[in-house]
Amino acid sequence: MARMQQEKAKVKYSKQGYEELQKELAFRKTEKREEIIKAIAAAKSFGDLSENAEYDAARDAQGQNEARIAELESLIENAEIVDESTIDTSIVNIGSIVTVWDKDEKEEIVYTIVGSNETDPMRNMISELSPIGKKLIGKHEFDEVTIEVPMGELHFEIKKIEHVLHH
Repeated sequence: MARMQQEKAKVKYSKQGYEELQKELAFRKTEKREEIIKAIAAAKSFGDLSENAEYDAARDAQGQNEARIAELESLIENAEIVDESTIDTSIVNIGSIVTVWDKDEKEEIVYTIVGSNETDPMRNMISELSPIGKKLIGKHEFDEVTIEVPMGELHFEIKKIEHVLHH
């Protein structure tokens, strides 16, 4: 029972993140499906399917694509779009671009706070549910925060909060 409720939980997305889910879904249902159907047809033309690596690869790609389509449909169905126009821009929230000063490393770091399914650590896009995201949410410019992370503590001062509004 608890598992069923967990799957129904809404996941927060910025408007941009939600639109990217929709774009990927549309691509996979049209162009990607068509590309895979052509690859399967081409592989079938090679003859014996029992030893046809191209056919097996195309069928695997088809299975992976269909699984991702189902996943995207579920994500979209359970998405909650954060209305960025109602966000208090004086505090850190989903959609904020936060410039912090790392007091230990003596360097500036810029994070974008995003919904949990939009994270991209390589681009410093962190979830509001991550240790850093949780501590930054609700803070103001010039607030100082100490964040417990697996490797110890981080000591940040918030230098600037910007919001990217998508309309």
